[in-house]
Amino acid sequence: MSKKYIVQARVFKAMSDENRLKILELLRERDYNASELLDEMDFGQSTLSHHMKILLNAGVVQARKNGKWTYYTLQRGAYEQMIDWMKRYVSPEE
Repeated sequence: MSKKYIVQARVFKAMSDENRLKILELLRERDYNASELLDEMDFGQSTLSHHMKILLNAGVVQARKNGKWTYYTLQRGAYEQMIDWMKRYVSPEE
């Protein structure tokens, strides 16, 4: 199997959960730390860690340390790449 399909599948799988979509929607507004995300979600820290791990491994979110906090932000380039992938599926071959 081509590595590009593995990467695409990982990204689309990360995007296929309603909780992760809510996290991504929040991150559109600004960077959040885990505590702030937990305040917005209806689950605990271990579930948030699970979702963040999937989003980070897919490359659609990135993390940066600032003191004792880890802040999460959207990896905008990943979304541009997803748009390109989707265009290939819906556009006729040229």
